Amino acid sequence: QVQLVESGGGLVQVGGSLRLSCAGSGRTFSRDVMGWFRQVPGKERECVAVITRSGSSTYYADSVKGRFTISRDNAENTVYLQMNSLKPEDTAVYYCAADTTRYLGTTAYRTSRSAYEYWGQGTQVTVSS
Repeated sequence: QVQLVESGGGLVQVGGSLRLSCAGSGRTFSRDVMGWFRQVPGKERECVAVITRSGSSTYYADSVKGRFTISRDNAENTVYLQMNSLKPEDTAVYYCAADTTRYLGTTAYRTSRSAYEYWGQGTQVTVSS
């Protein structure tokens, strides 16, 4: 059974930090583009960060740029999202996802939700003021 399992969410105060982990099992995700998305009730799920399979390219939404860092450990089949200087508007359920498209280059990626085939169950992040 192919799974992505997120962990590391929780309640944190404004300005605090959290590190989310996404552990894959059932297949290797080392050749996949991996992304972190977040969603709040009543809103679309938005892409906050993406990392290419080699880690050579990353993408960040403007709202998190300079505060969040995505990384991956292909040997551990795990992707991370380090979140610093958290704000109340970062409160959401965070999902990791895998895009299994075999892009021609090592720097290609997509940020649209429809591009991602595998999804985790999500982890809640709540930033209190």
